[in-house]
Amino acid sequence: MKPQSEGGFLIAKIHQLAGRIFARMLKEHGVEINPAQGRIMFVLWENDGIPITELARKTSLEKSTLTSMLDRLENTGYVTRVPSPDDRRVIRIKRTAKDRAWQTTYIRVSQEMTDLFYAGFSRAEIEEFERSLRRIFENLSAAGAR
Repeated sequence: MKPQSEGGFLIAKIHQLAGRIFARMLKEHGVEINPAQGRIMFVLWENDGIPITELARKTSLEKSTLTSMLDRLENTGYVTRVPSPDDRRVIRIKRTAKDRAWQTTYIRVSQEMTDLFYAGFSRAEIEEFERSLRRIFENLSAAGAR
């Protein structure tokens, strides 16, 4: 019997552990949001004012999940929903002054997490690892599109 590969199991365990560590680091630095909400904010830093449908695509979150997360971010003052001036059926998500005030801290904590994640890796090892992850992501994306 062929030994079972552990890749998927390890990815899941790393995701879970990294999420807990990152959430703790954010809290220690006074950042009020969780890592999943941070993923939304990261997209908005590069695409402020995008429609919810595009935000869902860029974050790979289901629209219902994204909507509830946006509700929490809006209630805590990090984002606001703004009707599109071109099409009133479209709602755009905009950053607030509160978000802009903590962006630098979030980026610094993210870099600390990246440094922890890749401790002891050479640049070549990091590049090869990320190439492999992109291939896995492409495989799963293709299967998900069916």
